[in-house]
Amino acid sequence: MTTAGTTPLRIGLLGTGPWARNTQAPALAAHPGVELSGVWGRRAEAADALAAAHGTRAYTGEEGIDALLEASDAVAFALPPDVQAPLAVRAAEAGCHLLMDKPVATTVAGARAVAEAAEKAGVASVVFCTLRFAPETAAWIAEQTAVGGWFTARAQWLGSLYAAGSASEYADSPWRREKGGLWDVGPHALSVLIPVLGEVERLTAAAGPADTTHLILRHASGASSTVTLGLSAPPGAAGVEMELRGERGTASVPGWAGAETAFRGAVDALAEAVRTGVPHACDARFGLHLTELLAAAEEQARA
Repeated sequence: MTTAGTTPLRIGLLGTGPWARNTQAPALAAHPGVELSGVWGRRAEAADALAAAHGTRAYTGEEGIDALLEASDAVAFALPPDVQAPLAVRAAEAGCHLLMDKPVATTVAGARAVAEAAEKAGVASVVFCTLRFAPETAAWIAEQTAVGGWFTARAQWLGSLYAAGSASEYADSPWRREKGGLWDVGPHALSVLIPVLGEVERLTAAAGPADTTHLILRHASGASSTVTLGLSAPPGAAGVEMELRGERGTASVPGWAGAETAFRGAVDALAEAVRTGVPHACDARFGLHLTELLAAAEEQARA
């Protein structure tokens, strides 16, 4: 159960897949302000292995979820979005703060249920959009937001996860293969453009090759942006680019150290929200907004 003054913050991890193994478990176990209170997995052997690697307790089964929630002040999720959403509701109702992966859910109803549960329970929430928490990119976003005066922006996030010859373990994810780059990397791009250019007032989407989706966005500031998202680009075409153009010229997003460092930043953000009671900008409500935009884009692109 949550206790805002608890030090260190006890955070349980739900999930044992590649994302949990490579990013979340190492970041939580090494964080000086966190006690990794346990690891839950659908497969007992996977939960046992990950828990043992980081010196904590393994949980499995339905009763294991309840036991981990009881032993935790907060929970982090490394699960498919539509598995994450109902468990996040359950965690909020148990009084646990939420550190969620993006997207919160792939349905508006699922994301709304999470946002409403967090609000009703009075728990803090953070949605891990990598560039909002990596130190290099977070500082860049804050700087460009303060500068203002942007006229247009271009974002391109192309991966080669499903290109011929790819051996990435993340390619085995059924939800990622079904929903494609729009849902997997779209939240990252939108989480940068929205704070800098303002809320999206109008959205147009069209399908490109394979799982590629193109977006044209009109923002509250009057600026427009174009976004290209996909996971099936040839390796030579893959990469991430974001460029702003405005009154002071151009600005391009810098590189960042990696997901584990960024995830530690998200942990810090959750701890700050717990301590102060002030919601973080990337909270469950923002996660709901992202889902609303992505669902609208998916509908247009399919049409």
